[in-house]
Amino acid sequence: MATRKAGAVSIPASGGEAGLNRYLAEIKKFPILAPEEEFMLAKQWREHGDTEAAAKLVNSHLRLVAKIAMGYRGYGLPVSELISEGNIGLMQGVKKFEPDRGFRLATYAMWWIRASIQEFILRSWSLVKMGTTAAQKKLFFNLRRMKNQINAFEDGDLKPQDVTKIATDLGVTEDEVISMNRRMAMGGDTSLNVSLKGDEGGESQWQDFLVDNGPLQDELIAEDEESRVRHDLLLSAMDSLNDREKNILTERRLSDDPKTLEELSQVYGVSRERIRQIEVRAFEKLQGALIRLATDKKLLAAA
Repeated sequence: MATRKAGAVSIPASGGEAGLNRYLAEIKKFPILAPEEEFMLAKQWREHGDTEAAAKLVNSHLRLVAKIAMGYRGYGLPVSELISEGNIGLMQGVKKFEPDRGFRLATYAMWWIRASIQEFILRSWSLVKMGTTAAQKKLFFNLRRMKNQINAFEDGDLKPQDVTKIATDLGVTEDEVISMNRRMAMGGDTSLNVSLKGDEGGESQWQDFLVDNGPLQDELIAEDEESRVRHDLLLSAMDSLNDREKNILTERRLSDDPKTLEELSQVYGVSRERIRQIEVRAFEKLQGALIRLATDKKLLAAA
C-alpha cells in the first residue's frame, strides 16, 4: 500500500503481507474519539483548515476502513490495495463532513469509503467493466452475500431454486445471476487461512481479523443519534402548523398510504386546489421552521 497524504495527514505505508500486518497493528493504537472531541476537531478542520485536527479524524477511523475493506476481500484483489482505496474515500469524507448536521463522522464517511473501494474493484475487473449496468453492479456486490445467506457454497453453477431466489431478491434476471456467478468464479477468492505473523510474536490468519458483518458500535450510535435528532426536529417544527395544516401535510407526505387531494377535499369541504394550496403552504412553513431550529442548534453547539 503506497503512502498517501491529505494535507498533513500521512497514512502508514504497507508493503506485502508483513507490512500489512504491521499496518493493522499500528492503526489499533489510534483511539476512538468521543462525540464531543470529534465535533470540535471537525469544526477546527472545517472552519480553520487545521490539518492536525483532520489527521486525528482520519487516524481514528482507519480501523473502520480496514473493516469495510475486509468485506470486499473475495474479489481477488490485494486487501492492502482495498484499504488504500478506502483510505482515500475516508479522506474525502473527512473533507466534506459537516459536524453541525448532528451525526457522527463514521456514519457519513462509510459511504465514501465503500464508494471508493467499489469503484476500484470495478476498474480492476475487466469482465465487469464490459457493458456493466446498474443492476449488474448491484448483483456484483451482493451475489456473495446472497449465496452465503442461502448456504450456496458450491464452486459450480447455482441450483435453479437458488438462482430464482437471488434474481427475485435483487431484482435482476436469472440469466444475469447465472452469468455473474460464472464470471466471479473465474476471478478466484482470497484464502482466509493465509498466515500473518504479528509483531509481538505468535501467528494468526486473515480470518482472525474478520468480525461480525453488522455495523460497528459507533455506527449504530451515530445512526441512532442522527435518527433521534431528525425526529425531534420534525416534531418541534410541526408545532408551527395549525391543526388543519398539520393533518393535511401528514396525510399527504408523511403517511405510508397518502390520501389524494380528492379525499381530503371531501373531509374539509373545500376544493382540491385549496387542499393543494394548504399543503404547499404547510410544507413551506415546515421547511422554514426546520431551518430555524437547525440554526439554533448550531449556535448552541458552537457556544
